[in-house]
Amino acid sequence: MDTQAHLLVVDDDPELRTLLAAELRKAGFTVSAAADGPAMRRELERASFDLIILDLNLPGESGLTLCRDLRATSQLPIVMLTARGEPIDRVLGLEMGADDYLAKPFEPRELLARIRNVLRRSRAMPVNLEPLAASRATFAGWTLDFEHRQLSDTAGRVTMLSGMEFRLLRLLIDYANRVLSREQLLNLGAVPQGDANDRAIDLQISRLRARFGAQGSELIRTVRYEGYVLAAAVTLS
Repeated sequence: MDTQAHLLVVDDDPELRTLLAAELRKAGFTVSAAADGPAMRRELERASFDLIILDLNLPGESGLTLCRDLRATSQLPIVMLTARGEPIDRVLGLEMGADDYLAKPFEPRELLARIRNVLRRSRAMPVNLEPLAASRATFAGWTLDFEHRQLSDTAGRVTMLSGMEFRLLRLLIDYANRVLSREQLLNLGAVPQGDANDRAIDLQISRLRARFGAQGSELIRTVRYEGYVLAAAVTLS
């Protein structure tokens, strides 16, 4: 598995960047590196990657900003690194769309284990599920603005979603009218890795349904023994 994975290390510390690249190559990965956001985008245009290792504290655009922008258009797995280990930093990273989070300093073996775990979950996603790119989606009288993460009803009333609610709804929209099992939702990153279990999915579905009021259960349906589906025609723009 490792020899087939191409990783991108994004960190402004040249010594750490070089060390990480060397350790990952030693473990069998193909590795490219970038010092900041613009360099990261150039690498993404140049080649295809399986996972990004992204530092939170970058010059210019922060890792959180880059993570949010990546997640708006891609399901590319992201492991976030930071010198800060406060729980709020971890939560922010995960809510912006990171698949895992590791505080510096760390053991290279732990990073390797996390990378392999994220890749394993990513590759468990069914190959026929390809997300659709758009800036907003309209369905059943509701509009989700992907850029501002706002949900609006037909009267224009805006509902602010939590990071997890937005992420789950975005997934359901991307695969509208297709049943997603709990396992698929976990593999797609619907909940943080630390909360990755069936109960966490059920809880997030319940909270998301509440945002739609009386329409919730009819709009986000439970398919017995299979999973959940957004049962609505979706217009993307």
